[in-house]
Amino acid sequence: MPYAVRVLKGNILMKTIICRIAVAMLLGSMASLATAQERKPNVVVILAEDLGYGDLGCFGQTTLKTPRLDEMAKEGMRFTQFYAGNSVSAPSRSTLLTGKHAGRAAIRGDSETPIAIPAGQTTVASLLRRAGYATGYVGKWGVGTPEKLSDPNDVGFDHFFGYVNARHSRNPYPEFLIRNGAVVPLKNEVGAEWKKWQDPKLPLAGQGVAVKKVDYAPDLLVDDALRFIRENQKKPFFLLLALNAPQASGEKKGVDVSNLGKFAGQDWPEAEKAFAALIHNFDRDTGRVLDLLKELKLDTNTLVIFTSATGPNPEGGHRPEFFQSTGKHRGNIGEPYEGSIRMPTIAWWPDTIKPGTEEFLQWYAGDLIATVAELSGATLPAGLDSDSLVPALRGNSGKDQWRRRSPLYWEGYEGQSWQIVRFGKWKAIRSPMLTGEILLYDMSNDRAEKNNYAIRRPDLAKHAANLFNKHHEPDANWKIPIQSVFNQLQINEWQRIGMQL
Repeated sequence: MPYAVRVLKGNILMKTIICRIAVAMLLGSMASLATAQERKPNVVVILAEDLGYGDLGCFGQTTLKTPRLDEMAKEGMRFTQFYAGNSVSAPSRSTLLTGKHAGRAAIRGDSETPIAIPAGQTTVASLLRRAGYATGYVGKWGVGTPEKLSDPNDVGFDHFFGYVNARHSRNPYPEFLIRNGAVVPLKNEVGAEWKKWQDPKLPLAGQGVAVKKVDYAPDLLVDDALRFIRENQKKPFFLLLALNAPQASGEKKGVDVSNLGKFAGQDWPEAEKAFAALIHNFDRDTGRVLDLLKELKLDTNTLVIFTSATGPNPEGGHRPEFFQSTGKHRGNIGEPYEGSIRMPTIAWWPDTIKPGTEEFLQWYAGDLIATVAELSGATLPAGLDSDSLVPALRGNSGKDQWRRRSPLYWEGYEGQSWQIVRFGKWKAIRSPMLTGEILLYDMSNDRAEKNNYAIRRPDLAKHAANLFNKHHEPDANWKIPIQSVFNQLQINEWQRIGMQL
């Protein structure tokens, strides 16, 4: 064969090989891209306890520093009208998990009577588990007062580590924690007066103040949450990290923390030093979660939401006004005011959420289940009180005159009963529930809820009454508290102040 022909054939062969390699590489890249696009996004919810709207730097706090949460807000989205599921812990967590508001949920208040999410009720976890997700809950459960230590696992969580009962969660140095229904002994010891409460099967198990402090539970919880992320990084996962901070410790025993750190030398009451240290700790721990997601290259495929289950709590010697925890809002935990239910909330999802954005429309914790249903492709059950956050996260919620589909409604059973409803820029309160007079506030310019419009706008007051009646469904387990004379006088004073200011 002539030399020129051999060279020509060789060139043709080489070009053929190169083309085939290029095609293979292109197909491989396309397959990898398709796999990345097909993988469902992970979801992480970090839930504080007894945190005020004004406790974070990115929501106006000037004394306490929250650099990691402030950075999270700069890289993500701040929600300025995001509400808790309720004003106290158990119903707030129930609404977050089930997407049902307190007017028709199984858990409507804090109660020492054993109660739990009903068997068969769809939760965020059970919905996502059916969609192929690994589901984990770490921290304070406190959803009712369940009789079974396996309660979190029974409603859809593959993994649970933490406190099942609410009173237990007040002890940062407990003698035990619960892992998937089993007792995990710790090295701490409580005082003799608390020993009778150490049986894990008791409804109020685990409460007490430690006299021997070795294992600081909040640190164990965060370590376990990070472990869950590492172990499930190859598949979609949902993690709810419920930190029992800055919640006070055992009743009238102050605010307990492992180390006051840089706040030890401050000229503040001891409870306020401890409160500041707890704020610092969960800010740091939120940063640890975000750092791990970046390290594992999961950040662009993970939605992280930071919020709180409840508002500021004047307990354990802490005074919410010391750091102006509610910002410009009125009220503390358990009350029907914004300071109790409006939560400092941040969403973070690199490459999806536009950095430094602010969402001013109204959302609440019950919207989580509709959100994860849309993200995972799961079918959302009918009859829930939940709207998807996805349009807001993608920057589309303000388009086409968007309005909520489901109601923003709350009920309270602690002390004096009350109802709350939000519609448009208006907020209405009725106390006592079902029978009380209605207070009406314009939330567009009255965060402190000082100016009652009920007399000036009887049409809106009537509309609010119709909404109150519509959204409350009677439940034999939740009797409306009989108002004492003192409580009724207190309610009348609320109404008088609202009328005059």
